[in-house]
Amino acid sequence: AEKVTSLGKDWHRPCLRCEKCNKTLTSGGHAEHDGKPYCNHPCYAALFGPKGGCLWWGHGGTEGAWGS
Repeated sequence: AEKVTSLGKDWHRPCLRCEKCNKTLTSGGHAEHDGKPYCNHPCYAALFGPKGGCLWWGHGGTEGAWGS
């Protein structure tokens, strides 16, 4: 299996997954919290981003301030 390095560790590519939704992540293309990987959106934004009032300009839903 292909090796990727992220969060100071080596991972098998399919093992680097979001702690919340289990989506496969790319090295350098994700967020971390307490040494664990999370997809930037929606998981990291929903769990650890600013709370309240930061939804996309009038669109509602659960989109955070970081886009995409």
